[in-house]
Amino acid sequence: MKSLAWLITGLFLYGIALALLLRASLGVGPWNVLTSGLVEVTGISFGLMTNLIGLGVLLVWIPLRQRPGIGTVLNVLMVGTAADIGLWLIPPVSGPFAQVAVFVGGLTLLAAATGIYIAPGLGPGPRDGLMTGLHQRTGAPVWLCRAGVEITVLAIGWLLGGLVGIGTVAEALLIGPMVHRALPFFRTLYAGRPASETVAAETRAGA
Repeated sequence: MKSLAWLITGLFLYGIALALLLRASLGVGPWNVLTSGLVEVTGISFGLMTNLIGLGVLLVWIPLRQRPGIGTVLNVLMVGTAADIGLWLIPPVSGPFAQVAVFVGGLTLLAAATGIYIAPGLGPGPRDGLMTGLHQRTGAPVWLCRAGVEITVLAIGWLLGGLVGIGTVAEALLIGPMVHRALPFFRTLYAGRPASETVAAETRAGA
């Protein structure tokens, strides 16, 4: 129950973070550029489109021989749904100071939410599994697989009219280091033991 509660909380907050980043209107990450571009073309809500893309990516796992966990399935179902709830609750903002404040809050929440839903280890998100699957099948470095996929979806999203801006660059540069800091903190909190013990346990397990 604890693991499931952490997973659901993290995924819900992740969706709310996406809503904040969208409301800031400064640009979003590559996958969300694609989502916002498809929203422009289809008129489907951002959250539903997020879930549909997640489902499509999950289907690509089949030839890549990746195995989803409960966290993977709930990711597909929950993140977009929570994003639509957030967009309904959070009004649009205007003015550079408000936009920057909302963007920073959204990015911070995104990093924290990532740490929360990953901490229980119930399965990667569909997009992360795509990167590792491509790495395993092609032998290319993970960073190259990630860069190739994200550049592709960013380009397609931009051509479709997706939300590209300074925030897109900021998220690309900052989210990795922010998650790098958030993940050990939430893993320690989830484990309920001192950080030194958590690190030692992960070392013994080969994490």
